[in-house]
Amino acid sequence: MSTMLRLASRQCILSLRTARAFSTSARRSADPWLLPNTPEHLEKTTSPPDAPAPTPLPRTGESVDKMRARLVYQSRKRGTLESDLLLSTFAKERLGSMTEEELREFDKLMDEPDWDIYYWATGKKAPPARWEDSSVLEKLREHVKNEGKVVRRMPDLS
Repeated sequence: MSTMLRLASRQCILSLRTARAFSTSARRSADPWLLPNTPEHLEKTTSPPDAPAPTPLPRTGESVDKMRARLVYQSRKRGTLESDLLLSTFAKERLGSMTEEELREFDKLMDEPDWDIYYWATGKKAPPARWEDSSVLEKLREHVKNEGKVVRRMPDLS
């Protein structure tokens, strides 16, 4: 066997050993960036069912128009792209026709953690008792179903 052939064989064997070692170690270590909608992600990112409701910031004297504008902005800037997309498209379609009471309910919903809202809206997790009979959460669930198969993107700021 020529020297070149022996070196190529040795490199191939070393490469296979390295690849095997890497794949074994990769299986042992958990991925720190879990994919949404996996059981592991659901377990690690959602609040316990008995967690207390977040305390909303007091906004005394805020007009309905100002609240609506704030909610449009807050629905776009959540922190996770999944929540941003769901909530901003919902806000664009529905906030204009919501009553003041519904806007206040949506405002309280926006105080909840992103992944909780996402999993409640997509039906992956049941909401806590305080949100079970929410008309706004029900409207968000209808929006998420996207029965019209609308291609959605982040709405433009206007």
